[in-house]
Amino acid sequence: MYKDIKIVFHNQGLRSYIEVDLCRQCPRQDDKGCCGFYSPVFYASDLAYLLRHKPELIDHIFSLDNITVLDASVTVNNRIDGNSYNCHFHHRDGGCLLDQNLRESVCRHFVCPGIAWEEEAKLRPWKNFFARLTDYEIELNNRIAALLQEKGLTLRDEEKREQFWHELQVSFALESAAKPEFFSRLPAREEVWIRRTISYGRDWPL
Repeated sequence: MYKDIKIVFHNQGLRSYIEVDLCRQCPRQDDKGCCGFYSPVFYASDLAYLLRHKPELIDHIFSLDNITVLDASVTVNNRIDGNSYNCHFHHRDGGCLLDQNLRESVCRHFVCPGIAWEEEAKLRPWKNFFARLTDYEIELNNRIAALLQEKGLTLRDEEKREQFWHELQVSFALESAAKPEFFSRLPAREEVWIRRTISYGRDWPL
């Protein structure tokens, strides 16, 4: 069965994301799709963004009882649910409870391999954009984590967490001030349509 799929690329710099209309009717037909196979990890740049734009979400994340806290990141662990898992932020009736710009990088960028949009020659600029964005985000998070470590700060230390949040925002502002040149190479938004053969159930790759 062939289906026309709408993909919308959003260039918002570090918070860029990909929107796919097929997600609303996921071919896996298990009410979870890719969310059933991944635990979201919020790194330094994500946490800095949330602190500024949605601080109550930070409080919510750290109130959960199924998280893994490392020096400069926190993982919201999925729970076993049948043959896959259940993401804390996923609702069976409406998908992810978080707006896309609030999600961590994998959840903002991931598109299931069955769609394989990267194979389209016309979309090569976006493929390069998101590849470079991934590298930039990793480098940025590593730099921020190193600065925080130099100050003797870690998310593991609850007593110094307020100081951690303050220094995180200072370090993020400093390290992200100079914007990469590739941010300005593509439009803020581009909508495209591609046609793909759809298979259902576990035959649809994730």
